[in-house]
Amino acid sequence: MKPYRDFIRGVRATPTIVAHRGAWHNAPENSVQSILNAAEAGYEIVEIDVRRSRDDVLFICHDDTLERMAGKDVPAESLTIAELKELRLKARDGGENQPFTEHLIPTLGEALEAAKDRVYLDIDVKIGRDLTDASRLVSDYGMSEHVDLKVKVQTAEQASLLLELQQANGVMVMPMTRFEAHNVDVLIDLLAETGASIVETKFDDLNTIASRADRFREAGLAVWVNTLDGVACCGLTDTLGAQEPAAVWGRLMDAGVSVIQTDEPEALQAYRSQLAKVA
Repeated sequence: MKPYRDFIRGVRATPTIVAHRGAWHNAPENSVQSILNAAEAGYEIVEIDVRRSRDDVLFICHDDTLERMAGKDVPAESLTIAELKELRLKARDGGENQPFTEHLIPTLGEALEAAKDRVYLDIDVKIGRDLTDASRLVSDYGMSEHVDLKVKVQTAEQASLLLELQQANGVMVMPMTRFEAHNVDVLIDLLAETGASIVETKFDDLNTIASRADRFREAGLAVWVNTLDGVACCGLTDTLGAQEPAAVWGRLMDAGVSVIQTDEPEALQAYRSQLAKVA
């Protein structure tokens, strides 16, 4: 695999797919199998969520509690890794209507092993204090060039923290930034100073980023947008994208977006294949 930075900066006519919490339609979200499924399907990046067990082991879980995915209404970080490993994950994205599976809650190390030489990982560390340890573990697994961590960057102070984290173990750190008409130019300049290769982007209006497509390119910044139903900006959601891909994913591409995180990676991949045939 190419280093992540080189891959993300490559010119592509079709969007890079980020599978949100893995390819979870046929395996539990944030499971080892969801990572393997995403790699096998040809999605380039998998997003996973990291927490710390009571005995200081980093493991993969999104929610504050284990109720949705493991049927246990306790804080996720209140159990030891041994206690977490006694639980079984629910199918797909969990909830009371999904059955339990044989899949276990993975450690970050197990997730790194599953992804190694198969797929890039986007690691969302849920508690900021764990970023340094997550970065160190990525380095220990020899995956510094194939993983990103991410932090919010809206100020110069936050940009400095990004640089400190990145310099610690050489793991790429992706800024998460909200652009609005009044601050987009200032923020692009700030991110360019960090040497970031990609920015996870929220925006007040699609034109805010579309009108700055050339500035993003000049700054060496690939633009990542989430179309997840719960967090998508300006109605550009997965639900609409699965029905009318050009109205969501096509519009984002026209605006200069090259990386899309989705809960509907299969639908986005089908749309991407159509675009490739036309090209």
